[in-house]
Amino acid sequence: MNQLPNALQFSHLLLKEAVSTGDQVIDGTIGNGNDTLLLAKLVGENGTVYGFDIQQQALQHTISLLEKNLSGLQNVQLYKKSHAEIDNVLDNNVRISAAIFNLGYLPGGDKSIITKSTSTLTALTTCLKKLQVGGLVVIVVYYGHPGGKKEEESVVDFCQNLPQKNFAVLNYSFVNQAHEPPFVLAIQKLK
Repeated sequence: MNQLPNALQFSHLLLKEAVSTGDQVIDGTIGNGNDTLLLAKLVGENGTVYGFDIQQQALQHTISLLEKNLSGLQNVQLYKKSHAEIDNVLDNNVRISAAIFNLGYLPGGDKSIITKSTSTLTALTTCLKKLQVGGLVVIVVYYGHPGGKKEEESVVDFCQNLPQKNFAVLNYSFVNQAHEPPFVLAIQKLK
């Protein structure tokens, strides 16, 4: 048996199961663009990836990565906006098959700029409203930084209080690793 996938690898496995060609999806924290690239490949030319980040550096990294790895960017729409603004940006009729969030700070960026529970919970609520039945919202929770524990507690509490008849919530974590390893929360819409 191969080694168990880490949090990021597991999040990608989940996305590959949830996303099909032609789907509409959200990357709520584009960061360095790795999730955006995966999603763009999964939805293909007929789907759409909506990507959000507040940092210009994140947009530049993502655009560069996409230009190197895709023939065109017509299926990717990037916004230099908080993920809390998803509802203001997307039409009411947009339905998504998946969304991904990597909480914390931009790797290689300014560690004082972090995701925060207020905007994250707003974004998660919006994504769940737009999520198709059977779709997934995947959250990779990095919390080993100042301010991270508060967001982690808020997001876990939010997920634990989702109605069981409407949503299934998975928590994937390594419980014997040091240094606050990231973990994955996956929310599937049941009805």
